[in-house]
Amino acid sequence: MKSCVFLLLSAAALAQSGIQPSDLLQMHSAGNAVFSPDGTRIAYTVSNNDGPRRPYGQLWVMDVRSGATVRFSTGQEGSGNPVWSPDGQWLAFNGTADGKRGLVIAHPDGSARRFLTEVQGTNSPEPYEGATVSWAPDGKQIAFVSSEPGPETANANGDPMVITRYLYRPDAGEGYTHFNDNRRLHIYVVDAASGEVRQLTHGTGYQHSVAWAPKGDEILYAAEHDLDADRFFNNDLFTVNAKTGAIHQLTSTEGVEMDPTWSPDGTKIAYLATKRGLTDRETNMEDTHVWVMNADGSNRTEVGALIDSRQGPPHWSIDGRRLYFTVQDHGSNHLVGMSPPPLESSPPNPSIFKGSTASRMLDFGPVVAEPGFVSSFSIAKDGAVAYTFASPTDTAELFLKLADVVPAAPAGKAAEGRSPARQLTNLNQQLLSQRTIAATESFTFISNDAKFTVEAFLTKPVGFDANKKYPLVLNIHGGPHGQNGPALNLHNQAYAAHGYAVLMVNYRGSTGYGQKFADAVFRDQDGDEAMDVLYAVNAAIRRYPWIDQNRLGCEGVSYGGQLTDWLITQTNMFKAAIPIAGITNFISYNYMTYYNQYEAMEWGAYPHQGNLMDVLWERSPLKHVANVSTPTMFMHGENDPDVPIAEAEQMFVALQDVGVETVMVRYPREGHGLSEPKHQVDSIERAFEWYDRHFAAPQPKPVTSVP
Repeated sequence: MKSCVFLLLSAAALAQSGIQPSDLLQMHSAGNAVFSPDGTRIAYTVSNNDGPRRPYGQLWVMDVRSGATVRFSTGQEGSGNPVWSPDGQWLAFNGTADGKRGLVIAHPDGSARRFLTEVQGTNSPEPYEGATVSWAPDGKQIAFVSSEPGPETANANGDPMVITRYLYRPDAGEGYTHFNDNRRLHIYVVDAASGEVRQLTHGTGYQHSVAWAPKGDEILYAAEHDLDADRFFNNDLFTVNAKTGAIHQLTSTEGVEMDPTWSPDGTKIAYLATKRGLTDRETNMEDTHVWVMNADGSNRTEVGALIDSRQGPPHWSIDGRRLYFTVQDHGSNHLVGMSPPPLESSPPNPSIFKGSTASRMLDFGPVVAEPGFVSSFSIAKDGAVAYTFASPTDTAELFLKLADVVPAAPAGKAAEGRSPARQLTNLNQQLLSQRTIAATESFTFISNDAKFTVEAFLTKPVGFDANKKYPLVLNIHGGPHGQNGPALNLHNQAYAAHGYAVLMVNYRGSTGYGQKFADAVFRDQDGDEAMDVLYAVNAAIRRYPWIDQNRLGCEGVSYGGQLTDWLITQTNMFKAAIPIAGITNFISYNYMTYYNQYEAMEWGAYPHQGNLMDVLWERSPLKHVANVSTPTMFMHGENDPDVPIAEAEQMFVALQDVGVETVMVRYPREGHGLSEPKHQVDSIERAFEWYDRHFAAPQPKPVTSVP
């Protein structure tokens, strides 16, 4: 009887507990929301974590009026990337049919599923690749992106292997190999009825981000066509004639153009772009902004200059009168809409886009402005918006917001959306109804050099009691050009359930705070942005007296791992640290990573130029390893091409030499960071053991009596 009572009490306690590490395996999130042409259905994907290894997505279609859904996969079979045919009678998607995997089409109810063609990718890094599938306006053909072997393939696969490419290292992924597969992305067209495939583009460049012109004669795409595309990353925009294969170049700039989309009447093109001459494949210091130009490439106008923050790919309204895109803002990712101005004969001065005049001229206004993260969206013909959104209390769910009917905004005020949103999915209801979500709040402080107001986010422990003392773990985001925010963070929630407070800091270099703030890390890695992080810890300790300053931990992934490695050389305030996939030696890293433009972009020169080699060594944690006394547990993916595992290996050996307690955890099959849910669960549980042991008060040594 006592055991039964114990089980009942345990179940009751679990019902009131916070997120547990193993809960990750049961969590789902929505993405890729796409309206059918008539607006009656929404195709979307659901990401699942219960597979044998990596997360997998599955395609669903929902009837907007009834809420009835159809799943396009069974078991743990993956499917996704839905694209509607112009008449709404078909969906093209990546999936399985007829025992084959590739490009598949089916009716919205899942019937008449048919395999069209195999699709092959490449492990060559192409992080800014946009749409990979686009229907012809008449619905008879589909453009898609696939790959073929490049000219280096024979030598690179020989015995011995002969490497000639600058970009010879690959991106990580399934079937990882240690070298670039040398396959090139090209544009193909498949006949939807017969399955006959034609290749439209050729050569050694990478063509992607396809969009079929409304007139049906051309396909818009982005590509690297430079003579040395491995060394200089520079996408431009092109069109290819769908019949003849004739190519016309639309842009030729120092920056990068990406994610192009036609206006519904085919007279304009909206796209994302940067302007600076050196942009990295992995991360970019310059905020992407929305641009619009005429269909022939003339009169390029930076309509996104109105908003001094990083913007996402644009979508046109069905009538072509408005553009919608996401904007990062103080830890959130909002959805906004604007009516772009007429394109002038020459690009206007960006300064005219600032302020209230621009608000009136562009009819700019928020669509989704709640704290959280909009990850995908689609616009229906009646102006309704379907979008996926991660809130402070849930992972991304599917929402519907009806079109606003708003009178013209008064002079000097932006128009505001007023229609309430309706949540269409509740993927985690059963689990989250049994869990307590820890509260996350933000605070700001003045930077050490008084140049910036810096924002931090603090997650309190579950069951918080202001009269108790709690450990604090500093969780530093990567990038550095990224951001933390209020959206639900499962990692932090698991820590909060374990009794830790968690601090996230949007240090200088972070996005969502304007270009000047993002640029402030230029030529200063492991400098003032590291001071921002330390100032945030000190501010939290002063403002929240329940934080136990004798039980502080520090961790982060990628740039967050790098800052963790750096901070333990600068202070002994942390009782334990867990750097994940962090750089420890800027010099060795630069010559082993696959994205070799990164240091040049961040420092303004290549390491061999001037005295930069000396500067990089001075800012490398490895140089200062003798200062470390913090017990450190390294975590790293065995197949990480971004920050090779040798970075952790160097620091691990160095700490052993110094005499600091250190452990290295190597995760097989993993690339940069941890993707496999079971590895993520393992990393959290290991972190608990590591922190708990080092947060524990030291036991007094026993007194030995003298006989």
